[in-house]
Amino acid sequence: VSTQRQGRFSCDCIMEYEEEMLQTLKLETERHIAYFSHCLKQLPKDYVSMDTNRVTVAYFAVAALDLLNAVDRIDKSAVIEWIYSLQVSPQNDEESSKAGFRGGPFLGYPVTEVSADIGTGVHDHGHIAMTYTALAMLVILGDDLSRVNKSAILRGMSLLQLPDGSFCAYKGGENDIRFTFCAAAVCCMLGDWSGMDVESAARYIVNSQSYDYALGMAPGNESHGGCTYCGIAALSLMGRLQDLVRVDEIVKWCLDRQVEGYQGRINKVPDTCYSFWIGGTLQILDSLHLVDKQSTRLFNLSCQHSKYGGLCKFPDSPYPDILHSYMGLAGLSLLGEPGLEPLDAALGISLKASRRAGLFDNRVHRPLCTQYQDSDDLSR
Repeated sequence: VSTQRQGRFSCDCIMEYEEEMLQTLKLETERHIAYFSHCLKQLPKDYVSMDTNRVTVAYFAVAALDLLNAVDRIDKSAVIEWIYSLQVSPQNDEESSKAGFRGGPFLGYPVTEVSADIGTGVHDHGHIAMTYTALAMLVILGDDLSRVNKSAILRGMSLLQLPDGSFCAYKGGENDIRFTFCAAAVCCMLGDWSGMDVESAARYIVNSQSYDYALGMAPGNESHGGCTYCGIAALSLMGRLQDLVRVDEIVKWCLDRQVEGYQGRINKVPDTCYSFWIGGTLQILDSLHLVDKQSTRLFNLSCQHSKYGGLCKFPDSPYPDILHSYMGLAGLSLLGEPGLEPLDAALGISLKASRRAGLFDNRVHRPLCTQYQDSDDLSR
């Protein structure tokens, strides 16, 4: 009895501490808007190594500002023109696999749309992840995608799919579940699934389920929060969630990753980005209501940087970074944080942008996780 009382006292103290902390912590909206706006114009020197991924870095800033209801502070036309300047349009069938969007202007082409018509060099090609984030930004910024070379992108992307159903990032590049998700997102945003063999891709994703039913980078790999999201989100976009084995066990695996914030794998420390990877997976599987939202909210808000804005990977990290800043905000959005736009977890853009472009309401949404109706069911 004494032990039980001590346990109750300990739990009560923790709950009181969390409630006190939540009363003092708030979303630093204006500070975050300033941080992302600055990152969109100029990055710290430590981001030099990210030059080939500049489109994705820009996506984090644009998507975050959209969640913060500050997308109108962006010079939309300038960003849209910059994105289109990075579109690669092959000149012949032999170069079809090069279609898409480059990661940045690192090859020295002029920042004008004319660069799309000057031909491609041997090292000039699109990248499937950059194509996804470029299209996502265009959708967020309200572009109608009329200047996207859709047929070339879909043709080129189909050439990147391997016999096992996975996708390469570019011809000869690495292949895994991340790029399979990117391919599904591109097809969804372009409204045309001719760019992938859906049956083969869905089979690859299901084969990537591990012994604990969560998903790894590829078949036979360890389960990981980011990979689980990529696979679940891709199947959701395809309308193929029913192909998964033991969805209830996937939900349980995700719920077991919550340790204040979320960890990405077993026995790892919590990290702000997994509030999106794990939280987004649970939202897609209609099971986000099962998490301890207060604990996750406290963790993410504790990771806000008081001087520069943005969010850090851990509460005691010295500086924020743009990936964890966006992912942390996206995780808070999933929790319904006041002041943040709701998120379309499967596409990684605001629900407002997704609906405006007709990308959400036209998808097949199949609630699967009816096994757990409340927290008492978790004792199974």
